[in-house]
Amino acid sequence: MRMHPLIPLTLATAASAAALSACSGGSPSAVDAAVANKPRPQASPSRRQPKLSGPDHVNKADHVNKLMLAPGRGTTVGVAQPLSIVFDHPVKNKAAVEERLTVTTSTPTTGSWGWIRNHNGRDRADWRPKEYWKPGTQVRLEAHLNGVDSGADGGWFVRDYTTHFTIGESQVAEVDLDSKRLTLVRNGQTVRSIPVSAGTPGGEKATWGGTSVLLSKEGTINMRSETVGLGNAYDKVVDYSIRLTWSGMYAHAAPWNAAYFGRSNRSSGCIGISDSHASWLYEQLQVGDPFEVTGDGTKGRPAPGNGYGAWNLSWTDWQARSALH
Repeated sequence: MRMHPLIPLTLATAASAAALSACSGGSPSAVDAAVANKPRPQASPSRRQPKLSGPDHVNKADHVNKLMLAPGRGTTVGVAQPLSIVFDHPVKNKAAVEERLTVTTSTPTTGSWGWIRNHNGRDRADWRPKEYWKPGTQVRLEAHLNGVDSGADGGWFVRDYTTHFTIGESQVAEVDLDSKRLTLVRNGQTVRSIPVSAGTPGGEKATWGGTSVLLSKEGTINMRSETVGLGNAYDKVVDYSIRLTWSGMYAHAAPWNAAYFGRSNRSSGCIGISDSHASWLYEQLQVGDPFEVTGDGTKGRPAPGNGYGAWNLSWTDWQARSALH
């Protein structure tokens, strides 16, 4: 097995994500509220009352740094799921923190940490492989952070963390904006190709291009245009909602756009699908599956912190974000 530096985080739940549920753009304040209301991850402290190596003032709550980890312990995730940590407070001593993070994999895996800004403005460290994970890989993360100083305004860590998870089968949702079709590829073989209608080209209603990663399967949610800066354009209850970015891009059932499936991209930024096809796709996919969006008319690629956008950077650029590179 191969060792690499890293630390864990729990995946967003449908309940927390519902605070921002619309088809494009994004409201940082709404995302902040969703993240703040998430339950804390159940990580494994090394001991009930750790003895800190720092000064006495680290015992004060405002001088303790904490974190959230993803994916969750014992979960099975898709091949594009990174290891992700969002910190409660700023991390100025990034190298000191990163060198205490260890990743162990059951198959040889080349990967790197990268430091980014989460969509809610907090410091975040992700560890992604150079290529998509190999299916079946078992991953263990150990963060030996007890007593580590995260730097000015950040505070000290007062516990260690561990988690483990497994990579499921390889599934990629290939979205071609030119042909207006979504093709599900499993283990290198095409499973099904279905017609879609994506975001209206030009402006904020366009769909994000590049690679986004399935964050959560949220079922039936209410999507309101004002949450993403589109005024009073829509207020709809939407079924089979699959979240792809924190700013509000989804794949979901959109029966009101049936006339455009396979013909024209006319949504407000999401990938709209018929009820029957959306139901089928919802059952097939797992958290961590990549959506690869190609073709003309996108509004660029999502930032690394807007969901799991690290795959939109070259391997060299991603490595450069490591504090130890």
